[in-house]
Amino acid sequence: ALVSELLTIPTKMEEILENREAIQYYASIYFNHESIFFIGRNIDYAIGLEGSLKLKEISYIHSEAYAAGELKHGTISLIERGTLVVALASCVPLFDKLVSNVVEVKSRGADVLGLTVASKGEVFQKTVDHVITVPDTHPMLLPSLDVIPMQLFAYYVALMRGCDIDKPRNLAKSVTVE
Repeated sequence: ALVSELLTIPTKMEEILENREAIQYYASIYFNHESIFFIGRNIDYAIGLEGSLKLKEISYIHSEAYAAGELKHGTISLIERGTLVVALASCVPLFDKLVSNVVEVKSRGADVLGLTVASKGEVFQKTVDHVITVPDTHPMLLPSLDVIPMQLFAYYVALMRGCDIDKPRNLAKSVTVE
């Protein structure tokens, strides 16, 4: 089953890329934020780390990723009206818990851009301000789909901020250890 699902990934990636105008639109709404938080549970936390890193690297926006279950341990104090939180909710078994985290940040005035699988998109839309969906697939393969909208979001935000996306400042192409 996993191998057959793996064979569908290129088509699903194309589907995400065909929806890039929506991601560009969301970038146009949020590109002026100076601080953006990514939250997720389980593998979605790792996707948040990647999304946050890409955003920092090419748009120079302060960005951090947090495990959503740890929000009450200090991070929540940083959330206020106008803060952007990117909520990653592709891990279906933990979806409801992530939704409760979104309700928490919304109650503090945060704007929330959500990312989830297509089967949860309609439900998630009721909680977040905007939602990006990726096609449903095997949980082990979801990261290969989830990173695409995060990278596109960073790309469009950087373009709208006038950043040189081909030559980010102070960024080495490789790390050399001596």
